[in-house]
Amino acid sequence: MIATVVWGTGNVGRAAIRAVEAHPALKLTGVVVHSQDKVGRDAGALGDVGHELGVAATDDVDAVLATSPRAVVYAASGEVRPDEALADVVRAVRAGAVVVTPSLYALYDQRNAPPEVREPVLAAVAEGGGSLFVSGVDPGWANDVLPLLVSGLGTRIDVLRCQEIFDYSTYDQPDSVRYLVGMGQPMDYQPPMLAPGVPSMVWGGQIRLMARALGVEVEEIRETLDRRPLEATVDTRTMGSFEAGTQGAVRFEVQGVVDGVVRIVIEHVTRIHPACAPDWPTPPSGDGAHRVIVEGRPRIEVTLEATDEGENRSAGGNATAVGRLVGAIDWLAAADPGLYDALDVPLRPATLGRTPR
Repeated sequence: MIATVVWGTGNVGRAAIRAVEAHPALKLTGVVVHSQDKVGRDAGALGDVGHELGVAATDDVDAVLATSPRAVVYAASGEVRPDEALADVVRAVRAGAVVVTPSLYALYDQRNAPPEVREPVLAAVAEGGGSLFVSGVDPGWANDVLPLLVSGLGTRIDVLRCQEIFDYSTYDQPDSVRYLVGMGQPMDYQPPMLAPGVPSMVWGGQIRLMARALGVEVEEIRETLDRRPLEATVDTRTMGSFEAGTQGAVRFEVQGVVDGVVRIVIEHVTRIHPACAPDWPTPPSGDGAHRVIVEGRPRIEVTLEATDEGENRSAGGNATAVGRLVGAIDWLAAADPGLYDALDVPLRPATLGRTPR
């Protein structure tokens, strides 16, 4: 059994606890939390497993890493604290752990990552013998392995498009939704996540990753952005009220240009309520979906929906992203120490009927 620690118990961490508990090759041996009110609580309660797991959460990182866990699922946020997240991950890799995380955007395409991000990880790998695999929470498979798989079904590809379409009122991260993305803010508010260059910083690596797999070179990455106000005040199930006239929907694209033509696109369409921007793409049902569109011959469109924690499709996206990461741990543990990306790590079938131990 591979001793595994989950570091962080937010949207991603809750799903990670469940995924580790369900994996036949992994054993949950530690949970790291930041909030004092979570210290001492059982991992089963924090992860909504349905029963106790006998693992108490702690905020003592040194004590957890001193147990020499073979793997760490790093689920703490990297959106507003990228330097701290990198330092945490490097610390775990240096301790000899296989680390999987969605939190380091710059390492989605690790081969082209900035030296100030890549080199500390490689030094930690050389020193401690650990490994690192980074894949997105949006989720990564929807912007790498799935579109690449679907692309192989066509005879000609003109544009490869990945879409995330979600109602953010179901996403249990109020600060991120209201301030990082700007939902409910005045239309003259500048959301940090939508500032020029930021979408490319976050998703540009996945554009380059797909281009590498497709055998083409991206010469430029462009961005488009559209924002819509709410026409009426809306009340949401989990996020409270959002006033008329404030930002209610966002649509942006990160575009990879090949030979002067936009060929690879990652597009996000997010709303705080279905009434806002109804003319934009919508999910087939419920709160959200991920879609891959191959414009070419033939035209191919694949839409996936996932639910978790009730009917919450935002949580379902988190759960599938976590499934990709946690499912890679045993492969990484058997591989050489190193820094890996989505093209390196195979996506393997799960065990049919797999249930928690």
